[in-house]
Amino acid sequence: MPSGLLLVDKPGGPTSHGIVSQTRKALGLKKVGHAGTLDPMATGLLVLGIGQGTKLLTYCVGLDKAYDATIRLGMTTSTDDAEGDTGVIATTDALDGVSEDAIREALRAFVGDIEQVPSTVSAIRVDGKRAYERHRAGEEVVLKPRPVTISSIDVVSIRREHPWWDVDIRVECSSGTYIRAIARDLGAALGVGGHLTALRRTRVGPFDVADACGPEDISDSRLQSLVEASGALMPQVPLTAAQAQDMSHGKKVFVTVESGLEGLPVACISPDGQLVNISSIVDGVARSLVGFPREEV
Repeated sequence: MPSGLLLVDKPGGPTSHGIVSQTRKALGLKKVGHAGTLDPMATGLLVLGIGQGTKLLTYCVGLDKAYDATIRLGMTTSTDDAEGDTGVIATTDALDGVSEDAIREALRAFVGDIEQVPSTVSAIRVDGKRAYERHRAGEEVVLKPRPVTISSIDVVSIRREHPWWDVDIRVECSSGTYIRAIARDLGAALGVGGHLTALRRTRVGPFDVADACGPEDISDSRLQSLVEASGALMPQVPLTAAQAQDMSHGKKVFVTVESGLEGLPVACISPDGQLVNISSIVDGVARSLVGFPREEV
């Protein structure tokens, strides 16, 4: 069975689950998962776990991310993006009072460690039910602010598309950041309303969309091996043949690592290039976190 991580460049339209289903059919296996959903409207990087690679997805979920996005100022929607029911809340006169400098200045306020109120159509659970489910049922959804970190917002271009302003941005941010919320809050800060018209995820941690394949090109040959993928996610520790054998049998194994790696997840690699397990090394003893039964190479 093939195992590893697969990077897919999702087009607009399909759901993330749809891409997972397509991958299962293309590879002829059921064990496929993903790290981080993209809305149907959004495009870009989906990180898929294949076979034993699904065990690596835990270490992908909390990674920082990068996005390209377009914000339209002058209109707000019920979902904070272009898929919602729209309602204009700003006049042309109000938009005429907005300048490029004002837009750039307002965006600076979102950079750093901030408290962000998620979109009402997020997957956050409210009393056991997803927020978007409550929203679609016509319920009023009130979500609490959550701490997120936005490392940078770079303005690529600002265009006056009468009567709107369209703002193209690049965002580097922590996991859990809602780009739709940035669009909503930018519009609110300028007093004209705003929503997201385009979103593309370009990076998840060390993985870049430039290395991804399209859904039509999914194949075993595009997989990153368990060793390659684990090396991108965490430090690797080489084992001797005896250590690898003992570790695979669940025996106590002593491993020496640099002091800075104590207690952190590390990928333990056998001499013949197999990922044996992910361990935490404490006081020189490897404590297994996730095991990877041997695969033939």
